[in-house]
This record gives sequence, structure tokens and C-alpha cells, in this order.
Amino acid sequence: MTGEHRRRGLLRPRGGHEAGRVTFVELFFDLVFVFAVTQLSHTLAAHPTVGGALETGMLFLAVWWVWIFTSWVTNWLDPERTPVRLLLLGLMFAGLILSSALPSAFAGGALVFAAAYSVMQVGRSLFMLWALKGHAPGNHRNFQRITAWLSTSALLWIGGALLGGTGQFALWGAALVIEYLSPITGFWTPGLGRSTTADWDVEGNHMAERCALFIIIALGESILVTGATFAEHARSLEALSAFAIAFVGSVALWWIYFDKGAEHATHRIARSDDPGRLARIAYTYLHLPIVAGIIVGAVGDERMLAHPQDVAGAASVAVIVGGPALSVLGITLFKWINYDRWAPPLSHLVGLALFALLAVVGGGLSVLTLGAAATAVLLLVALWETRALGSQPQTPRT
Repeated sequence: MTGEHRRRGLLRPRGGHEAGRVTFVELFFDLVFVFAVTQLSHTLAAHPTVGGALETGMLFLAVWWVWIFTSWVTNWLDPERTPVRLLLLGLMFAGLILSSALPSAFAGGALVFAAAYSVMQVGRSLFMLWALKGHAPGNHRNFQRITAWLSTSALLWIGGALLGGTGQFALWGAALVIEYLSPITGFWTPGLGRSTTADWDVEGNHMAERCALFIIIALGESILVTGATFAEHARSLEALSAFAIAFVGSVALWWIYFDKGAEHATHRIARSDDPGRLARIAYTYLHLPIVAGIIVGAVGDERMLAHPQDVAGAASVAVIVGGPALSVLGITLFKWINYDRWAPPLSHLVGLALFALLAVVGGGLSVLTLGAAATAVLLLVALWETRALGSQPQTPRT
């Protein structure tokens, strides 16, 4: 081991050209979450009820949280070091078990899901305590706090799985509340105090790229659903129209996120005096609705391809309109946080208003017509902002 390796242990090198690079093992790790996103989409499609949506939403919150926490960890650790690679491969195995249990997580697979999730969350934090000891005292103390919070929530995950029924829903909901509140409180723990975002030594380029890659994962699921559903049905003008509408909708969502916003946000967090704050707000929390909306929208695409001439009921309106609207809402807030504007982008606000109108009147339309209208709104937002940004430079906050 070189002198430099001894000094930084398993931590990422900072300041060099390759410091924020996403490594191949991180991309390999993400493959498990391609499967998880597919499972969530299929679970929602199979249970298009309020109860099914709540359960799938709860599972999505857990999947996102285990992924984003791992991304925070690999922001600090060097995935090129063998122990860190072994950690990620072990998390992959547990994540595969977790993903396979998603469709039955509120039935016979509850304990498998809860155990896999708890092992990933607590086990990763214990590894960080070992990796940080003697190298990053402030972050080591922070992970003492994090381990305490995650260990508490793990008891609720396991307890809920054992109880089943309404008890399971209540305890798993309480576990998610604990985990989602913990970063906001600075992981305050009796006897250990709390941390601040200034204590979180974040490599901004890495965090931005990791979250952008998860957007690609979610959009990839949408493309896969579109292609697979189209392949299963007879070729007709309606099927071809639905196929084109679904594809253009995915392209428009990609455009809205990636055309300018993602690049500017990357520059912002890389140059920020407090990148930990941006990483917490803009990436840890505000990417939630973006990804969730894409997953819900994929269910809408599947429904549009399978039943284009059906009259859109409440469930169809919820997924075909609600999915894209949720993504645009998340992107709107994401861009508002990252740019010095007195208000969110006007194009996005108009798009959200049009989605609200579609939600009101969409119940009388065919599924195909409703899908075409939702895609038209996405195209409007994408083209409007592209033109606005082309004529008016956007300066990220410093």
C-alpha cells in the first residue's frame, strides 16, 4: 500500500481529474435497480387501486432510499479499492433479493424484503464506520448517528413484516418517516448531537452524475415497457400511434431534464460553497418525484398501448397524466433550486397547469387521445424552455 493510500484509507481521492468519476462497479451495481424499477412498474400495473398505489409508493420510497444512500457512500469511498468493491457486490446480492420480493412485499415476501432492506442499510453503515475510523473523524461520528437511526428503523421494518396487515403498513410507514426525516435533522442523536451539511464532504460532479444515471434507468424502463407491449400486440394504426406517442413522451421527458438543466445543476453543485446542502435537497429529495413520475408514466404507456380505445377512467388518468405531471413538478423544483430565479420556469408552470386541466377533463377521452394530449404538454414544455434558454443565458447560483 502506498503512503497516499495509507493516509486516505478507503476514501476517494479529492481534487484530481478523476476524483468525481463514476466507476464501472457502480454502474454494475445499478443493474439491480433496473430490475427493481421494472418490478415496481409491474406491481403498480397489477394493482391499479388506491391501496395498490400506496403500497407501491411505499416500496418505491424504500428502493430509492437504499440506492441514494449507497450513492452517498460511494461519493466518499473509492470503488476502485477491493473492500469497497466487495461491499457493492454484497449490496448487489442483497438488492437482488430485495427486488425479487417487491411484488409480494405486502404478502408472503414481506420478511424477505424487510430483511434484505435492513441488511443493506445497516450493513453499509457499519462498513462505513470501519472504513472511516482514523481517516475522517467528523464523518465517522456522522455515521455513528446514521447507524443509530437506521438500526431503529430496521426494527420497524422487521416488526412490520412479522405483524402483516395494517400493522405492517403502519410500522413500515413509521420506518420511512424516520429515515426520510433523519437527514433533515442532521441525524441528531442523543449524546452525539447533529451534523450540518457543511460537514458532508460531497464530490458534486459524482453526485450529479449518479442521479442523472438513475433518471436514465427509469427512462430505460419506460422504453422497455413501450417496446415489449408493442411487440405483444397486432400491428395497427392505433398501435403504431400509441407506440409513437409513448416514445416521444419519453424523449420529451429526457429533453426537459437533460437538455440544459442537468448540466447547469452539475456546475452549480461542483462550485458550491455548501455542496452537501444541494446534494441533500436537489438530489436526495427532489429527484424522488422525477423518478416516481417516470415509473408511473411507464404504467400509463403500457395501458395506452394495450387498450388505446378504452375510455379513460380514474386509474388511466392517474397514470397517463399524473406520471408526467409528477416528473415535471420534480424537475421544476429541481431547476428552481439550482437557478437564481424569483419563480420556477414559466414553461414548466404552464405545463403543470395544462396537466391539471387534463386531469379534470381527461376522463371523457379515449386512452390514446389522453396519452397524446399528455405527450403534447411534455413537448410544449421541452420546446418552450429550449427556446427560452437559447435566447437567455442562465447563470447558476454560486
